[in-house]
Amino acid sequence: MTETRKIPEHQAVYERLRDMILLGRFAPGQPLTIMGLSEHLGVGMTPVREAIRRLTAENALGTLGNRRVVVPELDAQNLRDIYFLRLKVEPELTSRAIKRINKRHIANLREIDHEIDTAINSGDVETYLERNNRFHFQIYALAKAPVLFRVALALWVQVGPSLRVNCGRYGTANLPDKHSELLNALENSDHEAASLAMRGDLEQSLSLATAALN
Repeated sequence: MTETRKIPEHQAVYERLRDMILLGRFAPGQPLTIMGLSEHLGVGMTPVREAIRRLTAENALGTLGNRRVVVPELDAQNLRDIYFLRLKVEPELTSRAIKRINKRHIANLREIDHEIDTAINSGDVETYLERNNRFHFQIYALAKAPVLFRVALALWVQVGPSLRVNCGRYGTANLPDKHSELLNALENSDHEAASLAMRGDLEQSLSLATAALN
């Protein structure tokens, strides 16, 4: 029998808090405290303090002083800089994933994409954000490029709260989705088409996010 390795509490708390920020559970500009997060997560203050330290170093949180942190508010230049990096990293991860992707992966991704389409059509923001994240990072994980994967994840966490606000403000009807083109390229092992489809998906996302700031 294979023994399941238990994740240390500090790592589990970090991942929970990171994912909450990524999925926009906290609004941009919202102040947070160690005690408040400890109570919300049902854990001690020590792992929360460590998670905050890591997330602050990754620019997912900003410091306010007096044991308070804040979810950063992004301006247009911040967004452009983040997407400049995303447009370098994520198409590369997509291209590298091709040599490891198989029919089972494609079928699973198509199922997730169907759930994304259903969420968009029904205006289900929560499901859209969760499934869209899952879709992208299942592809990126196949690249077996841990450094680039961590960079992509850190960038997603930074834009997560703003994306949630945009979805809540404008709904899901105009959300970008180049997933069909991307899946066809992945299935055909077409590196160039897959990279272009991913770039198109990100560029549409940037255009929507920037327009929301005006």
